[in-house]
Amino acid sequence: MGGAGFTLGQLAATLKGTVDGDTTRVVIGVASLETAGPQHIAFVADGRYRQAALSSRAGAFLAADDVQGLPAPVIRCREPRLTLIELLHLFHPPASPNAGIDASARVAPDARVHPTATVSALAVVEAGAVIGAHAHLHPLVYVGPGAEIGEDSVLHPHVVVRDGVRVGRRVIIHAGAVLGADGFGFTWDGAAHRKIPQVGSVIVEDDVEIGANATIDRGTLGPTIVRRGVKIDNLVMVAHNVEIGEDTVIAAQTGISGSCKVGRGVVLGGQVGIGDHVSIGDGAMLSSQTGVISDVAAGLKLGGTYGRPLPEFFRIWVAQAQLPEMLRRLRALERRVEELTKGE
Repeated sequence: MGGAGFTLGQLAATLKGTVDGDTTRVVIGVASLETAGPQHIAFVADGRYRQAALSSRAGAFLAADDVQGLPAPVIRCREPRLTLIELLHLFHPPASPNAGIDASARVAPDARVHPTATVSALAVVEAGAVIGAHAHLHPLVYVGPGAEIGEDSVLHPHVVVRDGVRVGRRVIIHAGAVLGADGFGFTWDGAAHRKIPQVGSVIVEDDVEIGANATIDRGTLGPTIVRRGVKIDNLVMVAHNVEIGEDTVIAAQTGISGSCKVGRGVVLGGQVGIGDHVSIGDGAMLSSQTGVISDVAAGLKLGGTYGRPLPEFFRIWVAQAQLPEMLRRLRALERRVEELTKGE
């Protein structure tokens, strides 16, 4: 398979799907319903997108069994979203960097870089650092003294991994992220804010992804911990001594204050704010811009500032739009009551 494209029959065999229509049709890429042409295959997530598919120029579709009546051949599969991942990898296979250390990189003599790792132009690997097998440091990455980067991990340009930080296997860190900056710790001595030395570390376990310009601060004494499978979006702030449980998802611009415990499988929407020393239970969901200053029970769904159970939050949200009319009616009632009571 490969070359100029794939037949739908070839794709179906690889993706373990079936074809409704012409198995010999060739597609050369994957595109959205809006931009696809006759040479593309487009993804139809579910029946909500059927109308858009009917207007699409796509030459073929990837869809679930319950999406019928599409205007071109269809590859059908049980889990279309998971199959889309495989389809995209077929057309966009990950690049295989050339192993080795670029001549312009600076690697300390006692750093340990696996022979299969790639250290790109102008990257810096400080004393005692360890770079694992098949790891890839893009240009201008900084890995501090004693830091560890696990096998198959990828650090994009301008990532900073400070001293003593440990990054697990198959971790992806996007451009500009900083791991291991000092936690925000100060004590007022009566005249000035005195800095508390931040001597802990950061531990990032396997299969984590960290977005561009995210920051994860080192602990004051112990480590800040990001557990296996966590996915962190761009511009997220994780403060000192936070622990984030396995498979949690955190959307952009969320801020987690110091010493918080976030459980397993938690979902934090964009711009969520969590006060210090708060625990978020397993499976909790906080919608965008939710603010919390007290513990959240496992499985609870919250919205608003400060976070309220979602049904209550939505009722309040709807009621807010009615406040001007309610206020007008209240004032009219007050005037009416005043008129009725004048003669008493």
